[in-house]
Amino acid sequence: MSDPAAIGDLSGHLALLSSISFGGIPSVLPDIRNFVVTAHGWLTDREFANCFAVAQAIPGPNMILMMSYIGWKVAGFPGAIASAGATFGPPCAMYFTGYRLWDRFREARWQRMVRAGIAPLTIGLVIAGGAVMARTTDASWQSVAVTAAAAALLLGTRINPLWIIAVAGISGGLGIL
Repeated sequence: MSDPAAIGDLSGHLALLSSISFGGIPSVLPDIRNFVVTAHGWLTDREFANCFAVAQAIPGPNMILMMSYIGWKVAGFPGAIASAGATFGPPCAMYFTGYRLWDRFREARWQRMVRAGIAPLTIGLVIAGGAVMARTTDASWQSVAVTAAAAALLLGTRINPLWIIAVAGISGGLGIL
């Protein structure tokens, strides 16, 4: 079950993506889905979406847990450990180094420009990840309606998102969706 080539492919890809992502792993989720589901067939769309949903419901570092689960599905326990390490190792080293430099040059003009540009980039990447997840899970008209209603409620009201998630979870648990 522990295919070294699969472990290397997955952890190398996760290390690269976690190193270039702005806003965390959700910003590169479409690429991870493409790599895991489309390119290698290690998971189905439904398994990927379920993995994402479970990871979101678990407290703690949910994306590291999701990547660990994907690693587990690909190559068992060694795959889970390698995927987790590839997800948090490179960014942690970069953040530590980057923070030290950022703090040293905190009054520099280029920092204000970088801060102004990173926020819209991060928001766009996270929205793209959400759109990909919505497309993979919206298999029926009911799921499309629930996604549209949740998006409308989030954008048009000040309802706490936890209430929306709770109602969707209860509906799914009761088999309504």
